[in-house]
Amino acid sequence: MAKLPGINHLDVVRVFKKINFWVARQGKHIVMTDGNKIITIPRHNPVNAITMGNIIRDAGLTKEDFKKLL
Repeated sequence: MAKLPGINHLDVVRVFKKINFWVARQGKHIVMTDGNKIITIPRHNPVNAITMGNIIRDAGLTKEDFKKLL
């Protein structure tokens, strides 16, 4: 599976809001939840490709699903 290119953290938040995640708290990281799963997004621009892959996996998505939502 191909790695994702670095993505702006605001774009990542926007994608997860589309699938019913909301921001639980913010600081150096943005913590989002859907009520069951919790994901943490660093405020880096761009978010590292490996880190992005782990966030997508933790949210229960595939990389292909995430790319479609971008």
